[in-house]
Amino acid sequence: MIKICGITNEQDALLAVALGADAIGFVFAPSPRQVAPQRVREIVRRLPQSVITVGVFRDEHPRRVVETMREAGLFGAQLHGHEPAQNVAEVMVDIPWVIKSVVAGSIEAKQADQYLTNLILVDSSTPGSGVAYDRRLVNEIPKSVRVVLSGGLTAESVGAAIVATAPYGVDVSSGVEKSQGYKDPIKLKKFIENARAGFAELERVQAMTVVQEDPTPFNWEKE
Repeated sequence: MIKICGITNEQDALLAVALGADAIGFVFAPSPRQVAPQRVREIVRRLPQSVITVGVFRDEHPRRVVETMREAGLFGAQLHGHEPAQNVAEVMVDIPWVIKSVVAGSIEAKQADQYLTNLILVDSSTPGSGVAYDRRLVNEIPKSVRVVLSGGLTAESVGAAIVATAPYGVDVSSGVEKSQGYKDPIKLKKFIENARAGFAELERVQAMTVVQEDPTPFNWEKE
């Protein structure tokens, strides 16, 4: 899954989808990329139904998350603060598709399987800043959850990051911008292309590993 976050306008949303993004995110939390629910609803109406549309919240009351999601007409929610497992569970009563973010290397990251959702986004301590972190910290995430890799990703780094961490998906915002809240078409295109190539390479490496680890002996006898 390739998610382009921090979308603030219809042009960027349509471009991201046309270039092959699987999901796009709209920020409702205080941020330079914050957008109003009604504006998001207008943008979402122009998008194919196959695209996963996500609302990003930070330490918002669960009921308010659900109300905003319905107002904006979005599919999934991303809880990008310090929400406890109980709050995540409350949101999932009405919004089954939820991403919970954790900071790489934190206690919450190491205990990410405490959340009801198995979609865990691993970010740096300063979300949206473009700051990267030691990708080896992803190994601390419980294997039972699906990791969405975020934090400092760019077109130049995303392919290697995918092969190194084997995530379920990747998420980018500032890494494909020309200015805060506005995407750079060239960066966006290269990021999606390189992410696709990274996932393809990961599949190739994993397939080779399976073959090498196959304990079935070869039958050298002729029938």
